[in-house]
Amino acid sequence: MKRYSAFAVAKEALKYHMGWERAWASPEPKKKYDAIIIGAGGHGLATAYYLGKNHGIRNVAILEKGWLGGGNTGRNTTIIRSNYLQDASAAMYEKSRSLYETLSQDLNYNIMFSPRGVIMLAQTQHEVRGYERTAHANALQGVKTEFISPSRVKELCPIINLEGPRYPVLGGLWQARAGTARHDAVAWGYARACSAMGMDVIQKCEVTGIRSEGGKVTGVSTNRGDIACDKLGIVVAGHSGHLADMAGFRLPIESVALQALVSEPIKPCMDVVVMANTVHGYMSQSDKGEMVIGGGADGYNNYTQRGSFHHIEETVRALIETFPMISRLKMLRQWGGIVDMTGDRSPILSKTPVDNVFINCGWGTGGFKAIPGSGWGFAELMAKGYSPLTAEFGLERFYEGRFIDESVAAGVAH
Repeated sequence: MKRYSAFAVAKEALKYHMGWERAWASPEPKKKYDAIIIGAGGHGLATAYYLGKNHGIRNVAILEKGWLGGGNTGRNTTIIRSNYLQDASAAMYEKSRSLYETLSQDLNYNIMFSPRGVIMLAQTQHEVRGYERTAHANALQGVKTEFISPSRVKELCPIINLEGPRYPVLGGLWQARAGTARHDAVAWGYARACSAMGMDVIQKCEVTGIRSEGGKVTGVSTNRGDIACDKLGIVVAGHSGHLADMAGFRLPIESVALQALVSEPIKPCMDVVVMANTVHGYMSQSDKGEMVIGGGADGYNNYTQRGSFHHIEETVRALIETFPMISRLKMLRQWGGIVDMTGDRSPILSKTPVDNVFINCGWGTGGFKAIPGSGWGFAELMAKGYSPLTAEFGLERFYEGRFIDESVAAGVAH
């Protein structure tokens, strides 16, 4: 009987589940592509997928400095919701949430979408007014949310403590069709679908320069040689400013670390997602029983992908007030992701000063929930030069003073 090493078994399992041998041997780049996407995270892979599916552009390369889904796509807390205040934001996130509902069928790959519902707690009178306003705005936008009473919050999440020592729960903004999905599966599903369309996902391929002629992009330089292209999409989250510098323009963003952690597994005790903005903490329970915990972003600019004790301590302290039963849980692991923040806490999906170079960045802490909608709109922008889904998120809004202020509705880290 033939014996296999653990590595060989894992490799064969990956090939079986993904149908994608190129995950282990990235193809050599072609001389020229119709489009190149820099960044093989969720947003970049979704953009490539919808370029092929919706617009027939399949001569595409997705270049990744590290490994597939190794950035923020694999480092988030997997929350999906669309209860945003501004019309442009609600349209983008609701498109994304609706695509998530059928994404497993579309990709023929189980992304483990779980529409378990999300509660955003109101713990001050200011938050009550803010969330009631958001609920009214959502009603006008066609997004199904409601402001619920403390007793309804307790009914949905029995382990919660309504009478916190600092901030009692005064109600909550409830979106029943929000939820979670498996972040790695989202990246793998999109990657397999892109590969099946003949696209090249090229890992360990660092872009070292962006080439242009007469103000128009001609290609990129990489550690594996020069590659020509007609169109270029930059989708690299926290490193967007660095790539923009290569292309010759600046972005109004700053990068900070966002931290998260999970506890040891316990029996099922919580089947919704709860976000507590006032005390800066949010929590859900994974399929494995781990309590998935996150909080606010660091208060200073940095590029770290590891956690820091003081920030985790602040988040855990806040959540113990809200969920006393977790006080004796042990932490299993913690990590950080690099998020890029704009001044109005809304993303940038835009043309740039370099012709046929497009930028997708600035998602802050809300990137995972937007992956399908972002890919849909950004692919349309790259293919046609205009997308109604992304029209309000252009770079020009910053010098026109036309901000999309989501500093409250966007969540705990905004």
